Amino acid sequence: MSIETKKVKYDKLLISISMALVLFVVAFLALKPDEAQSAASKIFGLFTDMFGSGVLLFAFLGIILLVGIAMSKFGSIRLGMEKPEYSTFKWVAMMICCGLGSATVYWAFMEWAYYIGTPGIGLEPGSSLAYEMSVSYTMFHWGVSAWTLYALAAIPVAYHFYVRKNGGLSFSSVVSAMTGIKANGILGRIIDVIFIFTCFGGLSITLGVSVPLVTQVICSVIGITPTFTMNIILIIVISIIYSFSSYIGIQKGMSKLADWNTKLAILFCILVLFIGPTLFIMKNFVNSFGLMVQNFVRMSLFTDPVNGSGFPESWTIFYWLYWIAYAPFTALFITKVSKGRTIRSVITNTLVSGSCGCFFFFGILGSFTMERQLSGVVSVVEMLGMGQDKEAIVMALQSLPGGNLLLVLFAVITVFFLATTLDGAAFTMASTATPGLKNDEEPHPMHRLFWCAMLALVPLTMIMIGASLNTIKTCAVATAIPLIFIMIVMLVGWLKWMFADYGSKHSVEIHEEFKM
Repeated sequence: MSIETKKVKYDKLLISISMALVLFVVAFLALKPDEAQSAASKIFGLFTDMFGSGVLLFAFLGIILLVGIAMSKFGSIRLGMEKPEYSTFKWVAMMICCGLGSATVYWAFMEWAYYIGTPGIGLEPGSSLAYEMSVSYTMFHWGVSAWTLYALAAIPVAYHFYVRKNGGLSFSSVVSAMTGIKANGILGRIIDVIFIFTCFGGLSITLGVSVPLVTQVICSVIGITPTFTMNIILIIVISIIYSFSSYIGIQKGMSKLADWNTKLAILFCILVLFIGPTLFIMKNFVNSFGLMVQNFVRMSLFTDPVNGSGFPESWTIFYWLYWIAYAPFTALFITKVSKGRTIRSVITNTLVSGSCGCFFFFGILGSFTMERQLSGVVSVVEMLGMGQDKEAIVMALQSLPGGNLLLVLFAVITVFFLATTLDGAAFTMASTATPGLKNDEEPHPMHRLFWCAMLALVPLTMIMIGASLNTIKTCAVATAIPLIFIMIVMLVGWLKWMFADYGSKHSVEIHEEFKM
C-alpha cells in the first residue's frame, strides 16, 4: 500500500531539532557575522589539518573497494527482485542531476581559471603546464573519486533497504540495523540531524552561487541591470518548479525534469563545441583527459608536505568533504531510484556514467573559456581576480554566434539543475523524517512539500539579511568529518552482511538467484 493512502507519518522531534539548529545558525550568522565566519574557518582549518590525509586515503581506497566488489561475484546481487522502474538513461540522468548542484554550471566554465595562479602538484603559477593541467584538475575533482564518495554512501543503504529488507530510508536506520543502536536514540538523532544540517548547508550555497548567475544571464539578454528583487523572484520561480515536481512524485516529476535537463545540457555542450573554437576544444579535451589519467594517483594523494602551498586543503580535500556533505541525500536518492539494479550496475553507472558526464561537461566548457582567455577575446583570469566571474561567462558566450540564445539555454539548464537537486534533497529529507519507511512506500506529498518550502526559505532568509553563505557552507563541510566515520561504520556493516549472506555461495549460484 502506498504511503499516500495511509495516515501521514512525521518524525516531529527530528524535524523540530533540525530546524531549530538551522535557524540558530542563521540567526548567529545575522547577528555575529564576523565571529561566525572566524569560528567556522578555524574549525574547518583544524579539521583539514587533522584529517586531510585520511580524507584523501578514504576516497582513493574507496575506488579500489568498489571496483573490487563490482568485479567480484557480489556484483551480481540485485537490489530487489522487481524490474527496474526507470530506463537506464532516466536512471543515470536522475543520479547526475541530483548529485550535481546548479553551481556545477558555473564551475564548468570558471574552475580552471582559479588554478592558473595556484596550480596543484607543485607546478609553476601561470606556466604553460599550469594551463594544461587546469582543466585536468577540474575533471579530477568532478570525476571518479568524487562519484566514488556517493557510491560508498549509497550501496550500504541500498543493501539495507532492498536485500536485507529493513525499514527506514535514513542513515540512522542503516546504522541501527548494523550496530543495534536505537534509530530514535541519542546517537540516531545526532546522525539524522547532521544529515539534515549538511543538506541545508550544501544547498544554501548552491542557491547562493546559482541564483545571481542566472539573474546576470537573464539581465544581459534583455539589457537591464541585475537587482536584489530579481534574485528573490527567481528563487520563488525555482521553488515553484521543484515543489510541483516533488509533490507529483519521482515518476511524473523528477524523472522527466532530469531527462529534459540532461538532454539540454548535452545539446548545449555540442552547440558550444561546434559553434565555438572546435579544434582547440577537442585538442585540450583529449590533452586534459590524458594528463588526468597520467597523474591520477599523484593528484589523489598529493598533500604537499614540503612546500605547504595549501592547495590540497583548499581544493582537493575541500572538494572531497563537500562531496561527502552531499553524499547522504544523494545516497538515499540513488537507493530509491535503483530498485531492481545489481550492485555492479549501480557502482558502474555511478562511477563511470557520472564521471563521463562531468568529463564531457567540464572538458568542453572549460576548454572553451580557456580559449577565449588565450585568444584575448575575454580576459577570464583577470576578470575572475576582479570579482567579475559571472560577467566573464556572459561575455564568453556572447562572443559566439547566437550568443543570446546560448545564454537563454544556459539559464534554463541552470534552473533545471537547481530544481532537480532540490527535488531530490526534499525527497530524501522527507524520507529521513518518515519513521519506518518501506521499500514500496514514498514520503507523503505534503511532507515533501514542507521540506521544499524550508529549502527555499532558509537561503532566501540568509540573502535578505545579508548573512554569509560561505560560512554555512564551511559549517556544512566541517560536518562531513563525522559523516566519514558514519560511512565507515556503514561500509563495515555492509561487507559483514554481504559476506554472511553470500560469502559461501558460488558466483553461479548468486547469478542464478538474481536472474530476472
